[in-house]
Amino acid sequence: MAQSPHDLARALANRAEEVCRTYLSNGHRQGNYWQVGDVRGAAGRSMFVRLKDTAKGVAGKWTDAATGEYGDLLDVIREGCGLSQFSAIAAEARRFLSLPPAEPEPDSRRTRKSYAPAGSRESARRLFAMAQPITCTLAERYLHRRGITALPETRALRFHPRCYYRPDETSPTETWPAMIAAVTDVSGKITGAHRTWLDPHGFSEATLGKAPIETPRRAMGDLLGHAVRFGAPGAVMAAGEGIETMLSLRCVLPTMPMLAALSAAHLAAIIFPHELRRIYIAYENDPAGNGAMAALFGRAEQAGIEAIVLSPALGDFNEDLRLLGIDALREGIRVQLAPQDFDHVLDLTA
Repeated sequence: MAQSPHDLARALANRAEEVCRTYLSNGHRQGNYWQVGDVRGAAGRSMFVRLKDTAKGVAGKWTDAATGEYGDLLDVIREGCGLSQFSAIAAEARRFLSLPPAEPEPDSRRTRKSYAPAGSRESARRLFAMAQPITCTLAERYLHRRGITALPETRALRFHPRCYYRPDETSPTETWPAMIAAVTDVSGKITGAHRTWLDPHGFSEATLGKAPIETPRRAMGDLLGHAVRFGAPGAVMAAGEGIETMLSLRCVLPTMPMLAALSAAHLAAIIFPHELRRIYIAYENDPAGNGAMAALFGRAEQAGIEAIVLSPALGDFNEDLRLLGIDALREGIRVQLAPQDFDHVLDLTA
């Protein structure tokens, strides 16, 4: 009889450290966890795989703190080997476990989902395709309440009125309205999606309009090196972490191409367009932001790209926009620009 997905996942969990050493070889053991950059095995420290059963959880389960993704060791094999069909994932798992080949159970939950595995590029593309333009939606109102009223070239943003949200693997699925952002590579191909779940009951200073849930922001798909993009790549661009941060900058630099990498770790690893000659790095005033800025600055210099840091007056540029106003943000940015980029500033003579 063919083993079920649950049986395969449990057998892999019994050898969790061996699985990690094989498919997540850029990581290392840290106590009862295997620490690595992401589920595809990139170097880093944001993803944790539990190696032994404890009171806090079972072996083989993993969580990526940077993206909110989670899963089991079958997901690790799927992403690490670039597989999409469950039959291929199961075959690789059986090979690793030295089990004889077997056909997967036709009615298993994973078989039904294998056409677009959860968290995959394809599921991200489907989610974005199902969403609608943000005009006249809760997503647009959310951005307006955060001071972002100018939205040029924001085709990367859409709205979904009932986007699935699951607090953790043991909880029931909920639905909340969400702003959906397409994550793309330098050619514009969608590789992932970012979700910001929104509060349907309105805006509060405590949550800034995000849904009252534990993790109102999560990303899915292939994120490393890619970003949410506003405007076509060019010789000059700005890059930062958050969508709202970059949209705030775009309120005063509406013609400058920008990207939001979604986290400090991903900002440090963005792929440069070949035509890029000068990059503005939107600094976020915290330890992670400082590290990302330094790493990206160094990579740009090594690539022969001029790097200039843009620093907010407060914690980030959305705080500057909301609390200080657009005039103060414009003047704060203008004095940090290279003179040849003044033409990107809105209402320079205002």
